[in-house]
Amino acid sequence: MSPVPADALPVVLLPVGVDEAALDACLAALDAATPAGTQVWLADDAQSGPRGRALIERWLGRTRLKADYTRRPAPLGEVAHLDEMLAACAGLDVVVLAPDAQPLPGWLVQLAGCLASDASIATATPWCNAGETAGWPRLGEVDRPPADRQRTAQACAAMPATYPELPAAVSHAVALRGRARARAGGLDQHSYRSGYAALIDLSLRLSGLGWRNVLCQTAFVARAGEGGPADGDLDALAARWPDWNARLARFLMEDPLQQARARLQACHARLVMEPQRELFG
Repeated sequence: MSPVPADALPVVLLPVGVDEAALDACLAALDAATPAGTQVWLADDAQSGPRGRALIERWLGRTRLKADYTRRPAPLGEVAHLDEMLAACAGLDVVVLAPDAQPLPGWLVQLAGCLASDASIATATPWCNAGETAGWPRLGEVDRPPADRQRTAQACAAMPATYPELPAAVSHAVALRGRARARAGGLDQHSYRSGYAALIDLSLRLSGLGWRNVLCQTAFVARAGEGGPADGDLDALAARWPDWNARLARFLMEDPLQQARARLQACHARLVMEPQRELFG
């Protein structure tokens, strides 16, 4: 994929969490895997403590990215805070990154390419070792993050960019088209307490308006564990979207991404073997 100017890439939105070790790893991976000059917004819903804020300040002082940090004086709540961030980026394409996620090289350029490939794509979710419907190497299971991130990123980049359908976006990392968000409205902060559920709800509303929620199979974002709903969120989803559980179950049983995962596994294995062929050739 040809180089993309940093100012043409989506804005990265990173809600700051309370886990300082996870945030440290996230920021290090983000800096290493993202083109210099990319706009990044670290937004703190009064979650970080003194050590977390010191960590952020050190990172801001050395990062190659065009990063800003804001902190609310009192917490709004996860969904309301994320909705506030999205509203401030009205009209812009953004990527919402989980605070414990670790992007692999090329991730943002590939997500930008996915959005640019088809105007009907509203959300794009990369592969993840703990990505539920976007999980690799296994569907719906939590695996360890890739040991060789560069090789995994190269294997993803070698995949055909067909962008198959997902039931909904997954919360480890999701690219959101600004124009689609404007039509669907913001997150429903009154019905859901977790960004996990609110993003699913937004995805389903976008789908109802004719937009697509897809897998960007050329990008990978690692994570230590899956995201999840808050108490009552799954009941709220089922009440609003009575067919959601059946849709999700059908996707998991039919596994339409089985061939894509197998192809990524083959790309990865080929990259592992190529240095050995060079050594013994």
